[in-house]
Amino acid sequence: MYYRTQHSSDNEDDRQEKVKGSLLPKPVSYGGLPMLTIRVEKIGLKDAVSYIDPVITVSVKDASGSDMTAPQDTPIAMNKEGSYLIYNVDVFVQKCIDSLPLGFAIFFELKHYKPKKKDVSTKCWAFMEKDEIKEGQAALELYKKPTDFKRKKLNLLTVKPLYLHVKLLINI
Repeated sequence: MYYRTQHSSDNEDDRQEKVKGSLLPKPVSYGGLPMLTIRVEKIGLKDAVSYIDPVITVSVKDASGSDMTAPQDTPIAMNKEGSYLIYNVDVFVQKCIDSLPLGFAIFFELKHYKPKKKDVSTKCWAFMEKDEIKEGQAALELYKKPTDFKRKKLNLLTVKPLYLHVKLLINI
């Protein structure tokens, strides 16, 4: 889970861990089964520069919304450029794509710190289903919170052409 990195009484080791995120190492592929690496490149938001400590939580869920792998948090965005939060970080899906059940999806939740509430809030989210997993670049639509892991009520965040930009690599 994501935590504050500034204005905190935590010791320096804890702060460094939070800045790094909770990304897991690249898993070993057995028997030539395809493993997925997702490079989270950037996310476009009209007010991108205003977010404090923005991270993206990546999770793999089955059709009923249950976790199939442990959720992973990216490090805090490395840069803010115009209407983009820049991440350029690799997230390794911890299970072989072929071993995931029918109806699974990969979710991306943008979370940020709200000082007035002293809490972390989800701003928006995106998802990718199995048929969208193809090597190369992808631009995912952004949806309003709350995150709907069952994908029943989808409400676009904006009509503007702002997306989560990822690059997919299938490793064998």
